[in-house]
Amino acid sequence: MKGFRRFHKGLKMEDISRILNNWEFNPEDICARKVEGVDGREKLQVRVDLGMLQMELEGRPDGTQPNELATLLEYYEKKAEDPDFVLGDDDCEALGQEGLQFYHRYICLLRLGDFDRVISDTNHNLAIFDLVAKHSKGDEQKMMFEQYRPYVTMVNTRARGELRLLDDDYDGAIAVVDRGIERIQQLLSAFEDPDLSDDREEVHALEAWRQEITENRPISLKQRLAEQLQEAIADEKYERAAVLRDRLRGLEKNRL
Repeated sequence: MKGFRRFHKGLKMEDISRILNNWEFNPEDICARKVEGVDGREKLQVRVDLGMLQMELEGRPDGTQPNELATLLEYYEKKAEDPDFVLGDDDCEALGQEGLQFYHRYICLLRLGDFDRVISDTNHNLAIFDLVAKHSKGDEQKMMFEQYRPYVTMVNTRARGELRLLDDDYDGAIAVVDRGIERIQQLLSAFEDPDLSDDREEVHALEAWRQEITENRPISLKQRLAEQLQEAIADEKYERAAVLRDRLRGLEKNRL
C-alpha cells in the first residue's frame, strides 16, 4: 500500500475540472463536440454528468487496433472466409462491445450533423449483425443482435435522408424514408416474439419525420399557380384565372 501511494504521489495527474466547468452538462440533450487532439487528429468529446468521454473519429472509437486491424469486425470477416468458421459466445460478446462503442459515437455524430460518419458507423453495426446471423450457431446470440437492427436501420435512414435534405432534394429524402419504413416493417414481421414486432417506435419516428418533411418542403411554382387559379375561379376573377391557366400551360409545355 505504501508503494502504491509513493507511485501515485510521483505521478502528475491532470485535473479536468477546468474543462468541465467551462462545458455545462445538459441532461436533456446530447452534449457533444469535436476538438483537435494533441496528435493533430480530430476527436469527438461527449459531456456526461460525471465527466467527459473522448472518442476517435476514425476506426474504433477507443482508438485500438485489435489484431492489428482497424476493427474486430474486419478481423472476424477475414476469419469467416473459412467455410467452417463459427462465432463462439466470447466472439459475439466482443463484437457486441465494439458495436456499443460505435453506437455511442454515431448517436453523438447524428446530433452534430455529421451524417456521412453516421452512415458509416451504422453500416458497421449492421455488418456485425449480418456476421452474427450467418456464423453464430446459437439462436439466442443471433436475437441479441437482431433486436437492435430496426433501430440501427432507422438511424441509418435518418442520416441518408438528412443528406438529401441538405441538397434540397425533398422527393429524394421522402423516398429514402419510405424505403427505410418498408425495410423496418419487413424486419419486424420476421420476429416471432410479439414484444419485438408490435407497434415499434422506429416506424412511428420515421412516419412522423416524413410528415415533417412533407409539411416543410417549399411549395413549387406549379403548385402555387394551381392554388391561385382555384382561388381566382372561386372569386369569379375569370380574367386572372385565364392568365394563371396560361402560365400553368406554359410550365407544362416547357417540361415536355
